[in-house]
Amino acid sequence: MTTDYIVSSLPRLVFGEGAPISWEAFVELAGGDPIPPRWNDLETQLRNAMVQARGGGDKYRREASGCDLYWRGRVLAAFQEKDALKRDELLDRVWWDAAGELTPPASPLGEGALATYAVRLKIALKRACIDSAAGNAAFEKLAAETKIQL
Repeated sequence: MTTDYIVSSLPRLVFGEGAPISWEAFVELAGGDPIPPRWNDLETQLRNAMVQARGGGDKYRREASGCDLYWRGRVLAAFQEKDALKRDELLDRVWWDAAGELTPPASPLGEGALATYAVRLKIALKRACIDSAAGNAAFEKLAAETKIQL
């Protein structure tokens, strides 16, 4: 199958609506993991921005090619959110949008689009596992176990 056919036949991904396909089914359809080396540079830029937002300094920064000013601003803005769950959602949205950089406008159904889909599918699968009720229950259990009995 050609890449443009594969891309056009994939189920639509929408941020926040879950994953319409499993990772295994996608990899089988795509003929392997299509995430290109270019994503590594972009992801490194995003991770460097997170290091900066957390106050990690240059010790933890890694070299990456490209301009990271826009992404750094987006990550820093996400870190202004006080609610950890909302902050995580905002950061996932930044990664989601950054994945769109892999699809060149001149080739909307090419290998870049397949790579964009792969990154976004991973985000959708991750977000599908987030359950605030289960997280709150786990926190309450840990808090109860750590209380000192007087």
